[in-house]
Amino acid sequence: MQMSVSVSGLYIGKARQRWDGKPPSAIGKLPVTDGLDVGLEGLDGDEQADRSVHGGPEKALHHYPADHYAYWAARWPEHAGRLVAGGFGENVSTVGVTEADVCLGDRFRIGTALVEICQGRQPCWKLPAHTGIDEMAVAMQKSGRTGWYYRVIEEGRIAVGDTMELEARPLPDWPLDRIVAARFDPRLDPAIAAAIAALPPLSASWRASFGKKSQGGFSEDTTARLKGA
Repeated sequence: MQMSVSVSGLYIGKARQRWDGKPPSAIGKLPVTDGLDVGLEGLDGDEQADRSVHGGPEKALHHYPADHYAYWAARWPEHAGRLVAGGFGENVSTVGVTEADVCLGDRFRIGTALVEICQGRQPCWKLPAHTGIDEMAVAMQKSGRTGWYYRVIEEGRIAVGDTMELEARPLPDWPLDRIVAARFDPRLDPAIAAAIAALPPLSASWRASFGKKSQGGFSEDTTARLKGA
């Protein structure tokens, strides 16, 4: 069990008013070159506007593989200039590891911090508002190229160029791309949903969602999240 990549980008942002008639957002992250302390709720200096759905101990850091941006730039070449690392409001960027390469519960030493993957990202209406691509949230969800969230197990310090080393993989049979696909599958087998809901590293919010999906006939309305309506 070996995996080692370098942190190619770190990004933080402040909540501000971005769009008329809409709530503020901190999705507009800016790159930082100095090392940053990371606590149980994320990087020093980073903010989240709506704490009911962003941030907190189980969304302390968002990691988005820079590998995916070529896919998005090819799909929307007219927006290629903004479809670059840091463009989706992530905190951590790398090249060489994607959702197919990591598993739920993986623990990584990044700099001096120890973090654990606990869920994928649920793209929302702020993503199309930020990128100017109306279909962006739906397209990200359908593609499975969502990135993932970490909870912080040990606080520490992270800098660009730090090595990200895999220290533990308790659930090798649950790659993250499988978890993400299941989360957005409206016809997911209830037995699979129940099995995922029972996985200890899963975030509380995704545990609740999979718990609902384990009940036959459950239908999830994603309009408000994806469309902001």
